[in-house]
Amino acid sequence: MSEDIEAKIRRLRELGKASTEAESQPVSKPPKATLRKPPRKPRGIGSIRDKERRKKILIGAGVLITVIVLVAVGALMYFQSHAASQLQEARNSKIAEVNQYYKAYSLHMNTTYGQTLLKNTKSKLLSEISAASSVSQVRAVNVKAAYASAYQKYKAYIQEQERMKFEEQLNATKREKIQNLTLEFQPLLAQPLPDSIRAEVVDSLKSLEESVNNASSTAQIAQINADPYLLKLWRDYYDYQINMVPTQDVVLVMPDGTKKVLPKTEAKAYLAGISDYRQLIHYSVRKVEYVDIALILSRDRINGAFLSPGDQVVIFAKNSSSSKFQEIVNQGYVELVLLPTQAGLINVHEAQSQSSTSSSSSSSQYSREQSAMYQPGGTSVTSGQRSSDTYSNSQGATQSISAVYSYSTDLTQILKALAAGKLQNGANVEQQLKNYGWKVINLEKESGLLVVDPNARFLVILKVPSIFVPDILSYQQYLYLAKVTG
Repeated sequence: MSEDIEAKIRRLRELGKASTEAESQPVSKPPKATLRKPPRKPRGIGSIRDKERRKKILIGAGVLITVIVLVAVGALMYFQSHAASQLQEARNSKIAEVNQYYKAYSLHMNTTYGQTLLKNTKSKLLSEISAASSVSQVRAVNVKAAYASAYQKYKAYIQEQERMKFEEQLNATKREKIQNLTLEFQPLLAQPLPDSIRAEVVDSLKSLEESVNNASSTAQIAQINADPYLLKLWRDYYDYQINMVPTQDVVLVMPDGTKKVLPKTEAKAYLAGISDYRQLIHYSVRKVEYVDIALILSRDRINGAFLSPGDQVVIFAKNSSSSKFQEIVNQGYVELVLLPTQAGLINVHEAQSQSSTSSSSSSSQYSREQSAMYQPGGTSVTSGQRSSDTYSNSQGATQSISAVYSYSTDLTQILKALAAGKLQNGANVEQQLKNYGWKVINLEKESGLLVVDPNARFLVILKVPSIFVPDILSYQQYLYLAKVTG
């Protein structure tokens, strides 16, 4: 059949070529003078048949072409329909893969940023799948790589957020640490430091702040400790204070308010033994300024009154019977001890007596006794009689003789008369009065007898550091003086 079609096509080409050559031959033009067209010359039978033949050939060729076109279109439509079906299946498979990855990654990327990133990735993949015009293009859409890239972006975002959070926390820790360091150094900087120590304090603080700023973790910041620096600097400051005191002794005030007078070397050694600067800062150093203070105390509270000018004493206080003794002055000196007014009155009472006794006595005694015994009927019966007379005589005599003499002398009045010059032989009286006080005390020491009442009150002049005076006056009614003998 294909051969017949080719033969018909060749004949059609030959007929077309022949008609073309015939039409291309020149045609004579009619004369211009004639206006009417000549009548058409009737065609011949041969030309009509050729024309019909050509028409049939053309119609057959058109039908053939139409059939070919219809077959081609049908085949094309079939192939297109099959390709569209395969493309849709590929798209559905890719969309299912996208949904599967979206669901899986939603569990790992559950933050706002992660969900937004997943939605954008899914939307982009769906757009690529929808825009693909072939199965190969659909298959070329790499869902796994797209979600892996999104997850890497998410991890980078999370790491960046964590880094920013860590940096923020680290910077906050640094600021807090620097603030705490400044507060720790503030009490020392508030002291009247010399230029050398102040410069050292400032340099130490800057060094610690630099260490904090260079730290890369909170653990490194926590290891930065200002205690060793502050301990050394506080010790240097106290050594400076002690060295600036002009005397050989200083007053060291303890955190509980207790005060001690110590030599400079002992004060430095005492402070050097404190290993925590937080305890050290509660101490203070004062210079020693001695003052005289007068106290009136009973003799049982001043070491039995056996004190002499120049004696070193320690003063204790006890404000109630149940409380403990408290040392309030560890170093003081006696300037003067005056006898109480009770010792200024001399009373003398003398008594003498004599007695004699004599006695005499005499006595006499007379007695008589009778007895008889008989046995009637074998029974023994005894009877008797006794009498006695006594005579006595006594005499006695007693004689006694007694004499009493007393006098009283008020030393206060003698001192007044002596000061007024009204006494004869005043120099001798004055010398005797000077000896009176120490003779009374010495006689007590030598005899072991208490002459002055223990409750007698003495006037004592003490030389003590001025810083102890408020404590002495606060416990004035409860003071006890002890003499230092070692």
